[in-house]
Amino acid sequence: MEKENTVKFKSRQFAIDIINLYKSIVENKKEYVLSKQILRSGTSIGANIAEAEAGISKKDFLAKMYISLKECCETEFWLDIMHETDYVDDKTFDDLMPKCSELNKMLTSITKTTKESFE
Repeated sequence: MEKENTVKFKSRQFAIDIINLYKSIVENKKEYVLSKQILRSGTSIGANIAEAEAGISKKDFLAKMYISLKECCETEFWLDIMHETDYVDDKTFDDLMPKCSELNKMLTSITKTTKESFE
């Protein structure tokens, strides 16, 4: 059983939140392009973490974690843009952005620590 404070667990929960956001935007706002972007980047965070765990080397692990971090940064961008253009309401934004920021901090720490282990 995963611990609730792990990056893997948090990225999985975040992906579920993003999927629910996507469904809501498509259903209520009839928006299909931006919503697909945030769906792809927001779910890719956890998918790349899962791939990193199965990496064949430390370098492979680090590369996948960097991809997760990049996807996290992209998701923050889409959340911000969609909030500013009223596709995401204040309540949803205030719920999701801190979760995304926390993932960003965790992934930054993981990539930094892993990279330092090569030096």
